[in-house]
Amino acid sequence: MIKKWRVILLLLFLILSFIAINPQFNKEGVAVRHIAQNSTAAFAGMQSPSSQLSATAYERIIKIDNKKISSLNDYHEALASSSSNLSIKIETDKNEYALLKSEDLGITVSEIAGSNLKKGLELQGGSRVLLKPQDAISEQQRDDLLAVMEQRLNTYGLSDIRIRKADDLFGNKYVSVEVAGASKQEVKDLIASQGKFEARIGEEVVFEGGEKDVTFVCRNDGSCSGIRQCTEQGSGYLCTFAFQISLSENAAKRHAQITDKFDINISEEGREYLDKPLDLYLDDIFVESLQISADLKGVEATNIEISGPGIGNTQEEATQQAIQQMNKLQTILLTGSLPVKLDVIKLDSISPVLGRAFLSNAIIVTLFALLAVAIIIFLKYRKLKISIPILITMLSEIIITLGFAAFIKWNLDLASIAGIIAAVGTGVNDQIVIVDEILSGEQFYRWKEKIKKAFFVIITAYATLVAAMLPLFKAGAGLLTGFALVTIVGVSIGVFVTRPAFAAIIEEVMEE
Repeated sequence: MIKKWRVILLLLFLILSFIAINPQFNKEGVAVRHIAQNSTAAFAGMQSPSSQLSATAYERIIKIDNKKISSLNDYHEALASSSSNLSIKIETDKNEYALLKSEDLGITVSEIAGSNLKKGLELQGGSRVLLKPQDAISEQQRDDLLAVMEQRLNTYGLSDIRIRKADDLFGNKYVSVEVAGASKQEVKDLIASQGKFEARIGEEVVFEGGEKDVTFVCRNDGSCSGIRQCTEQGSGYLCTFAFQISLSENAAKRHAQITDKFDINISEEGREYLDKPLDLYLDDIFVESLQISADLKGVEATNIEISGPGIGNTQEEATQQAIQQMNKLQTILLTGSLPVKLDVIKLDSISPVLGRAFLSNAIIVTLFALLAVAIIIFLKYRKLKISIPILITMLSEIIITLGFAAFIKWNLDLASIAGIIAAVGTGVNDQIVIVDEILSGEQFYRWKEKIKKAFFVIITAYATLVAAMLPLFKAGAGLLTGFALVTIVGVSIGVFVTRPAFAAIIEEVMEE
């Protein structure tokens, strides 16, 4: 049986699938998922992993100040209890780094991936937003939109980002964004808003966000960025953030030309300011007003300090609000506004706890489905030499389909798992056709002729199923793509790899 080429092909695909999935049995440490730009970790030489890396190839933090790291809890406890020295020693599986101690090291970590299989939104938690441009755009404009969105999300420090194009059956263009570990409001504020930043004096624009006017934005550096003060106001707290930016020469010249027109006023504290403030607007909504010192009148100022508030019921809430507002402004100042305005068509958010529950339930349901099918097959044929090969073939189809998903880095979601179950169900039906044809009473047919007859039915059903799945690639703005793709891949693997191998096995078994 092992010498038959169809069985050899099946074994080869199983081996390649195992290599692609690459299950991990050593999961000690935590994986480095993202390193913030201009952060303490970045200055120490740590780098964000390439998007081309497989999940199991991420750099692992295994020790902090010689304390062994085995989990996320170990990582956070080690940072919280690190010595009072000014530096922190981080050891990874690839290098050692000495980081200056700070409140935020700029490192985003996660648990070690158990394999190269990528889990989608429903299985790991996070947020997904489906966006549609308000006006018709070209394919090039959508490519530009995706580039700016990816830069914005990476700059903000979010990891596990998936941005893709989506179209429906009517030709409408969409953008689907999935971000693991981000809240619904965070994703909506950062992605759905165009992010058009303007600094105005009166009605005149001094500078806008983006590299055209802003050449540097201070981030993750306490000397030029951070929370400046928190005060109690009424029943809550008000915290103020501030960070420095550098303007281009053209923006500095505009600043000089505009400020030269205004008069100087003296405040109650005796300080001299221009009689017009610098007003900050985000998507044409007023954010903050900054007084302009009199000594900046008519001056080509290249260094500006941006500030704003954060409000909360407690000082901690106000601080977090201020930090989020500061991060958002910094991100938009660095990346500029989106090239088009977007409408939110659908916004979903799933907690990591629910994601793990969905994954566990999906595995349990799949195992129960396999067990139920195995029992029914045994009851039908009353022969282990028939039911066992069918069960092995089902498991092989699942493994090879998962191996393909790992190879193309496809995000497995609930729709994809449904596609796997549908493909396996179709496979069982085809195997029953093969067995029934072989067991039929028409003895004048030879084995090969009987199998050819069965495969004619199988190929016809396969072509019908693929034709039915093709429209689903664009139905629902691409949200059913996972189901359609995995179903087609699973059924194709069955028809061209596992079914022929199963037929070869059954031939051998039935001749004994």
